[in-house]
Amino acid sequence: MNPSATCYTIVYDDLIDVPSTQDLRNALQKGSDEVKLETMRRIIVGTLNGQSYPTLLMPIIQYVLPSRNKQIKKMLHFYWEICPKLDDNGKLKQEMILVCNAIRNDLQHPNEYIRGATLRFLQKVRESELLEPLVPTVRSCLEHRHSFVRKNAVFAVYSIYQDHEHLIPDAPELLDTFLAAESDSTCKRNAFVTLCNISQPTAVRYLLSNFEQIAGMDELMQMAVIELVRKEAKTEGGHRAKWIRCIFELLNSSSHAVKYEAATSLTTLTQNPAAVKAAAGALAELIVKEADNNVKLIVLDRFDALRAKHEHVLDSMVMDILKVLSSPDMEVKRKAIGVALELISSRNVEDVVLFLKKQLQSTMDQEFDKNLEYRQLLIQSIHSCAIRFSEVAANVVYVLMDFLGDSSNPSAVDVIAFVREVVEKFPDLRPAITEKLVSTFADIKSGKVFRGAMWIVGEYCTGAAEIKRAMFEIRKVLGEIPILASEQRLLDAAEAADDSAPKEPEAPKAVTTTRVLPDGTYATETVYTSNNAAARLEQVRAAAKPPLRSLILGGDFFTGSVLAATLTKLVLRFSESGADSEAANTMRAEAILIMTSVIRVGQSKFVAVAIDEDSQERIMNCIETLAQLASSTVMNEVFLKDSKKAFSNMVATEEKKALEKKHAASKANVIQADDLISFRQLSKKSAGGDEDDFESDLVRATGAAAVQDDFVSKLSRITQLTGFSDPVYAEAIVTHQQFDIVLDVLIVNQTTETFQNLSVDFATLGDLKIVERAAPTTLAPHGFHNMTVTVKVSSTETGVIFGAIQYDKQGASDSSVTIVMSDVHTDVLEYIKPNYVNEAQFRSFWTEFEWENKVAVNTQISSLRAYLDHLLAATNMKLLTPLNAISGECQYLSANLAARSLFGEDALANCSIELNPDNTISGHVRIRAKTQGIALSLGDKITISQKALKA
Repeated sequence: MNPSATCYTIVYDDLIDVPSTQDLRNALQKGSDEVKLETMRRIIVGTLNGQSYPTLLMPIIQYVLPSRNKQIKKMLHFYWEICPKLDDNGKLKQEMILVCNAIRNDLQHPNEYIRGATLRFLQKVRESELLEPLVPTVRSCLEHRHSFVRKNAVFAVYSIYQDHEHLIPDAPELLDTFLAAESDSTCKRNAFVTLCNISQPTAVRYLLSNFEQIAGMDELMQMAVIELVRKEAKTEGGHRAKWIRCIFELLNSSSHAVKYEAATSLTTLTQNPAAVKAAAGALAELIVKEADNNVKLIVLDRFDALRAKHEHVLDSMVMDILKVLSSPDMEVKRKAIGVALELISSRNVEDVVLFLKKQLQSTMDQEFDKNLEYRQLLIQSIHSCAIRFSEVAANVVYVLMDFLGDSSNPSAVDVIAFVREVVEKFPDLRPAITEKLVSTFADIKSGKVFRGAMWIVGEYCTGAAEIKRAMFEIRKVLGEIPILASEQRLLDAAEAADDSAPKEPEAPKAVTTTRVLPDGTYATETVYTSNNAAARLEQVRAAAKPPLRSLILGGDFFTGSVLAATLTKLVLRFSESGADSEAANTMRAEAILIMTSVIRVGQSKFVAVAIDEDSQERIMNCIETLAQLASSTVMNEVFLKDSKKAFSNMVATEEKKALEKKHAASKANVIQADDLISFRQLSKKSAGGDEDDFESDLVRATGAAAVQDDFVSKLSRITQLTGFSDPVYAEAIVTHQQFDIVLDVLIVNQTTETFQNLSVDFATLGDLKIVERAAPTTLAPHGFHNMTVTVKVSSTETGVIFGAIQYDKQGASDSSVTIVMSDVHTDVLEYIKPNYVNEAQFRSFWTEFEWENKVAVNTQISSLRAYLDHLLAATNMKLLTPLNAISGECQYLSANLAARSLFGEDALANCSIELNPDNTISGHVRIRAKTQGIALSLGDKITISQKALKA
């Protein structure tokens, strides 16, 4: 198919009562200009929808063509474009001679708008018999005084020459002469573009003769010049040096569009590092100066692609990219930081980190909608820099630790994660970091941050002096010990103050609550309380308290259990450090007192929530370990070595994963010794090699980059819609194309009768929508018919497409026949891709997602790992649990999985299974998602896969 051929749009006709041909004829003959205009609109819409009006051609010529109304003339141009101009023998209709005469009169009309509009219409005419008498008039329009006529005349010459070169064989010379004499910039650009397409050597000759004026040309002309240079660069014309110089000059253009095109074109002309830097510099300038955020993101993508192709050439431009952080849009900031982090090297890392630190400190002062999110992004970026380049770790770790007391919980959590990793990777920094960390205990507000900080202190405080300092700071943030006794004292003081004041006696108030008993049944519990007593208790709870004490009294006993483990580690290390036994026993007693105090206050009325069994058991284990200090060597090993070893393994696994990802991204193409040598000059255009970026972008944008299906893959996707014994046999090839499902339906008439008005009507269940319906058709005996139906998918949910075939039979009493087709079920796995999320994100999503689907494991597989592999294949999810954590033989297995749909929906899963004595597997797979559809669909997929295995 010719890509330049005219395409017509089918317009939906919303007319309920379709007027007859006679009515339309009368309206054209007797109606006013407004009536004629509306009638012409109806005729055009009807013609586009397949209705034929052969008898209306002459009335239109008689009654509409002589009109001087400009709107009617425009409507006539639309009609001449689509009406059948040829008779049954393929010859031009006689009536079109009158039309041709009218068009020539319009081309000579004194009004420049009518001339220009008619010339624009001629660009869509393809019949040479109609165009031939008009060519002299079109040529004369090139010399018209008005630029509107001249610029449309140029493109009219272009379209005539392109389709019928014999009608105007001297078009290149004509336009070359026109270009030399023309002064209007738009006309010059149109003529130049036309020459580029019909006679490239002529256009090149003109450009070389006006080479010095290129920098002063207007924006449209410069864009046309770049287009010509891009085409000419593919041929060996001997002017490559001039073209490169020309593009270099256009990099300084005031137009952003020209600058962008010049930068992208320069890299296709030459791979010289200086040229690449110049192009990247122009892109970086565009990113900063352009106001539109979408343009910023597009140019950042282009810059990133250039960086990936030319490694380390653009490293010096990292500070230019960081200037984009002045943009208020969060997406632009995130993209810019992502690109900047790829440009970081040991030479510029200090400057980058210094800049990011300044940005981080500015978030404390500035008012910005996404301030907290931006701060978190900056902290994560500094974290990434410090881990990759150890020389800056010491410089930034102390600055970031000032944010541990941040009221924004995610930022503080990111900081403590960073500190934990730095302490593990850089042993030299441990003493200074632990000292700084201990001194910030009083500023920490979050339980999660406290847990991370106490774990670091418990693992990395090794000296006796450090341990004493840590114990002192912990006591400070806990307040007076025992907690219960001091809180009771405050309550007694409040009661004494209340008792001394005279007041009326009050009746006790009954409060009834529902409780869950150990066997799972419900029971009601009624407690009689006094309003005064409740007020006094609330007053004691609301009193100002140290941070860690507030968390424990608020019911955060997970933090209390971490505190117990930290105290145990500190006491064990202090005992091993060779300190005198009296000091060690004193510290041990103090640690046990704190732990028992946490348990006792957890069972009292002073806490918001009573202590849970898990935390109580954990704290009791710590107390027992300290009570049997001398004899418990195994527990000493567990507390002092195993926990730290597990974290070291986790950091090593993450490092290995990052390294593998980097190697995979930068993997060079290995050329085998017996591979064919590719000569670019001798290779075909389709044979790869140095591909033009512009051409590849165009291919991707038009969707032509998709891999074409071969015959065998299509056969595997055929779905039978009707039976072999049905009068009409139908089958469909189901193809998934991102957010669309395309049904390529084949219909076969298996009888000796003709079926009229045969239509295939589809309907859907779920988040599917039919966007394209096929028109009815007539099917001959034993005839075939193909039709395409497009279904839009709007969410990851199992959908069903169903429908029926309807047709009319000739000569039958019941003329209409309906055949119900089989259902087509959409495959949810087509829209689900494996996705990696880190542990913190997984926990956050797991808490946040509200839809859960719990699927019981019921399978014939007798190996835990084999079932996990089967689950990964059935759901298309990614295993998040490190392989070394689930390696080896064990009766239990628990693993986390994650995936993401094409619509941006996250899905998480946890597989908890155990191997029974009879070699069967039992357990559950819990799926969590933000939307119900994806959770149910994945659950159904697991159930179906288990049934298929059984079968």
